[in-house]
Amino acid sequence: TIEMAALSRPFQLGMLYDCRNDSLVPGVSLWDLDLLNKDLRETSQRNTDFSIIASDSIEDKSSALNLKASLKASFLGGLVTVEGSGKYLNDKTTSKQQARVTLQYRTTTTYEQLTMSHLGHHNVTYPEVFNEGTATHVVTAIYGAQAFFVFDRMVSADESKKDVQGFMKGMINKILCIEMGSQGSVHIKEQDKLQANNFTCKFHGDFALPSNPTTFEDAIKIYTNLPKLIGENGENSVPVRVWLYPLYLLDSKAAKLVCSISIGLVNCSEAVLEELDEFDRQCNDLIKHKITNQFPEIGQKIKHFKSMCQRYKFFFQSKLAQLLPLIRGTGQQESSLADLLGTKEKSPFSAQLLTAWLEEKEREISTVESYLFQMKDIKVASSSSELDRVLNDFKVTNVFCFMFTSLKQHEPYLADLANYLKSPNDGTQVPTSEIQNYSQQSIKHWLNSDTSQRMRSCAMLFLELAEANKDEVKAKFIIASTEDESNPGASLYLYENGTLVEKKFQLP
Repeated sequence: TIEMAALSRPFQLGMLYDCRNDSLVPGVSLWDLDLLNKDLRETSQRNTDFSIIASDSIEDKSSALNLKASLKASFLGGLVTVEGSGKYLNDKTTSKQQARVTLQYRTTTTYEQLTMSHLGHHNVTYPEVFNEGTATHVVTAIYGAQAFFVFDRMVSADESKKDVQGFMKGMINKILCIEMGSQGSVHIKEQDKLQANNFTCKFHGDFALPSNPTTFEDAIKIYTNLPKLIGENGENSVPVRVWLYPLYLLDSKAAKLVCSISIGLVNCSEAVLEELDEFDRQCNDLIKHKITNQFPEIGQKIKHFKSMCQRYKFFFQSKLAQLLPLIRGTGQQESSLADLLGTKEKSPFSAQLLTAWLEEKEREISTVESYLFQMKDIKVASSSSELDRVLNDFKVTNVFCFMFTSLKQHEPYLADLANYLKSPNDGTQVPTSEIQNYSQQSIKHWLNSDTSQRMRSCAMLFLELAEANKDEVKAKFIIASTEDESNPGASLYLYENGTLVEKKFQLP
């Protein structure tokens, strides 16, 4: 017998289930309804508990929902569609600056099971089901409900994420001091109340609410009403855990689970998706950075990188969804899944290369930000049209432009990512000619010691000229970006009467 989390899927007692792809088999039964409802054993099993979860990892969410390795693998591959409280698995933070703490409520009411009068071959109403091969198990279930209150708060630059999460946990512990089912309240200091107003709240539960909570105050109101929502006798409860009885024990002709997926490979698959989600969060933060708004070309590259990672994630999950039923149902070697995982690290989507590219992009943004801080009184032209407006000003004779010259340069690595996704490839092998290239691929970047020195000298001259000409109405100073391979990093451009006359201006 297999025990598993229901994940708010519409299980019913006696329903058939296919463990090869973790799917319910609707509209097919071994018994007619009257026989199924006869001699059911129902046992009261009332229990309620709470927990506070300060992590947003797949591992900790799976643990909260009691997901075992096999079902987790199916979730990772997209074979399982979750509902109700199960949607908590899909609720991910979108920024590294997002502090998250979750309150989990879990209650059970009754345990219903089929009896031995059902589980005998001679008592089966529709034995032809065994020959169809569409299912591997039949369901018995425990009823109850789960709910997750997910609290989020953005952390500012001068705050510690750990401290913010600690405060959030303290506030949630105050909720737990309220007696459930009462109209009670909890004393909260005015200062703490103001901070709690910055929390956002999302609810994932197994029962319908009149309205979804969005604030800390809303969450308190719903929390006190949870017993009413499930019903005095648990009438609104749903299956929270199910037990699956193997059909082959009723009839040897029935389909069965041949092989399960090893925990090690499930954990590796989880790590791949966790890593891609982390890259997504990093990209979101960089896209919102003020420098990427001032220089859209940086943001465009990050958006392209993010899109490639999302496409690879979809590709990886699709392959996982194809392989899992084959391994479980036919005994196909697990090596096909190991090959998929191994090939990723030989491809341009290896963790090492993805990390290296993002680190270089963060370094690039940090460098540009540092230069702009030292030139804070000088305007940035974020587009060619903004620069043209300055150049076309008839009152201005000379325009000195500190020009970033490498932000727009072509990046072969981004092309590698796109080409890999376009190639006819099943994900279990990398073309031999490319393995060496990808394994030795370094993320070539324009920011090196030579360009840094050149940029520094250029910036110092630019600021010197700006200071010397601060009262000169016919001279303007501006910062912009263009692609200029002959002057990597940055250069000082001089325009006279709207025309570029020097790409590498120096004092005589």
